[in-house]
Amino acid sequence: MRGWGPLTAVCLGTFMLLLDVTIVVVALPDMARSLHTSLSDLQWVVDGYALALAALLLGAGAAADVLGRRRLHVAGTAVFAVASLLCGLAPGPGPLVAARALQGVGAAAMLATTLPLLGSVYRDRRRSVALGVWGAVSGGAAAVGPVVGGLLTEGPGWRWIFFVNLPVSVAAIWLTARVVPESHGAPGLRVDRPGTLAFAVFAGGTTFAVVRAGEDGWAAAATLVSFAVAALALLAFVLVERRARHPLLDLRLLRRPAFVGVLAGALAFNGVAFGVTPYVSIWMQTLRGASPVGGGLALLPMTGASVVVAIAGGRFLHGAPARLTIGGGLLLISAGCFCQTVLDAGSGWTALVPGLVLVGLGTGLVAPAVAGAALATVTPERAGMAGGAVNTARQLGYALAVAVSGTVLSGRMQDTLPHDAAHTLAGGGAAALRGTFPRHTLDAAFTAGLDRALLVTGLAGTVAAVLVLVLVRTARRDGPGPEPVPARPLPEGSAAPGR
Repeated sequence: MRGWGPLTAVCLGTFMLLLDVTIVVVALPDMARSLHTSLSDLQWVVDGYALALAALLLGAGAAADVLGRRRLHVAGTAVFAVASLLCGLAPGPGPLVAARALQGVGAAAMLATTLPLLGSVYRDRRRSVALGVWGAVSGGAAAVGPVVGGLLTEGPGWRWIFFVNLPVSVAAIWLTARVVPESHGAPGLRVDRPGTLAFAVFAGGTTFAVVRAGEDGWAAAATLVSFAVAALALLAFVLVERRARHPLLDLRLLRRPAFVGVLAGALAFNGVAFGVTPYVSIWMQTLRGASPVGGGLALLPMTGASVVVAIAGGRFLHGAPARLTIGGGLLLISAGCFCQTVLDAGSGWTALVPGLVLVGLGTGLVAPAVAGAALATVTPERAGMAGGAVNTARQLGYALAVAVSGTVLSGRMQDTLPHDAAHTLAGGGAAALRGTFPRHTLDAAFTAGLDRALLVTGLAGTVAAVLVLVLVRTARRDGPGPEPVPARPLPEGSAAPGR
């Protein structure tokens, strides 16, 4: 089928899985009260999903080439639906984190197959339009997540942010099975299982190490051991990929400056734009007295700016150099982070508005452009691999940013509060501390932590923007490069999307 049914089916699943990256943000305080969670529990509710999604994305793409992309997409949607049900029924933080990780497994299968499925259906200008729509949906999902989460949390309750996925999943499965044709990779491909395992251990070990650093300190044994395991896993991944006949990521792509630049931008994008948002939500609801809906609506300036720019950009910025849209967008997001570092004990949510608008403007520029920019730097045979690498970088960047932001936040608060009190406050336990510490002290400690976390993310975004502006010098592929490997091609006859 060559109408817009396949695009609708793919975008429906994409919107749902990316919405669940950020939809939990405004529900965190209610989850903390309901499940009696700690800061690390809250971090893993967010990170368990994003980390599983990032760690398995490349492996899922490889499996889809062998097993069939539509088949794996439908299977992933079914797993996502079952995991959403388990999330909504979770009796405690442990089962909730486990179910969130299972959600990430299903989401990885869904997201890994989106670009190849679109590439198998659409050609030429229709492909460019389809990718533009998909990019706008991707950016909009992350941006509207907090608003939708607030409405559901204050209405039927936080568990409904997961239950709502069930009817959407059923609709997505039905529509995909009905209108999306099946497609496979080149004959003879094999799934790189050792590479998949090594990358998953690297991503999980790194994120766990950062979370433990916030709990126990950077020099603690658990932190150092986790970093060591992650480093060994990364070394193993490099060695495996250099020898694999069908690697998850052909390391020769990293010789292309433009590809490296786009990958750096993708790694920073989600993290810089949204990594501090969970803690902003906790601050607004537990210290400033906002309701879940109020917490979500407070982020509306970012959401509105993102959607407007994404729609307008798709119409007026088609063909604009990727280095300017991605690099310039990251600079806007970084400027938005810096503008929010003005919080103090007397600040209200309105102090965030100028910065949130800048973050939204930058998000609207980067989200639709980053996937197409990566695909435009490689040969058509590597388009699937490049798209998977960019999506992996985005989700891994978000998972790491949430962990780093939590560590920076709690570390800065310990300048004012004892270690245990700082973690209780960061985890949304302000009410439990009010009999021990003055309200002004709690407000001052939390806002100082937020300012430090926003400063760190703004600096990270600025560095990434400079890398993009320096390395992504041209929209052309960087010379002939090494001969392409038959690793994760789009269907025969495809051209690189977004060109």
